[in-house]
Amino acid sequence: MHYNKFNFFTYVDNLNQENIININQKVDIILRNYNKSFKKHDLANFVDFCKKNKRKVYLSNDIRRAKSLNFDGVYIPSFNKLALNYNLGIKNNFTILGSAHNIKDILVKNNQKIDIIFISPLFETNKNKKHLGIVKFNLINKNFKKRFIALGGINKKNESMLKLLKINGYAAIREFKTNR
Repeated sequence: MHYNKFNFFTYVDNLNQENIININQKVDIILRNYNKSFKKHDLANFVDFCKKNKRKVYLSNDIRRAKSLNFDGVYIPSFNKLALNYNLGIKNNFTILGSAHNIKDILVKNNQKIDIIFISPLFETNKNKKHLGIVKFNLINKNFKKRFIALGGINKKNESMLKLLKINGYAAIREFKTNR
């Protein structure tokens, strides 16, 4: 598999810098914690740490804070269906990521002008037995001219199946916790 052409993403739910060090450097970080609000200076320190370690970092669901604290972009979860406010003067290198679980969600993400869409779940997970699979994923992908990232249930056993997909990369939570 040609990993050089892929983007890799993982989610973290805290600002623990030691956890970031243990993740492969090719993997971009999405800070996603809907139960905790981080202080501005803590987020700024986290962004500085990631930048010094040559990592792209995205903040979940807060475009204004992500922009003001110099994140590389923002991640808009599938449950956020609101129109995004582009009057915030987004910089050129600011990427808007978003997740979708079906065609309806993808249409919403299209209207939100999402740059890269995470489609999930691709494979069965402990949390979700209902999944898209290779065929449904490719059918969805075929109908949209977007950059897509596969998400959900990806592990070392099924990773080789990703070459059957027309994707720009993939995201995983546990898969990237150790260096590749």
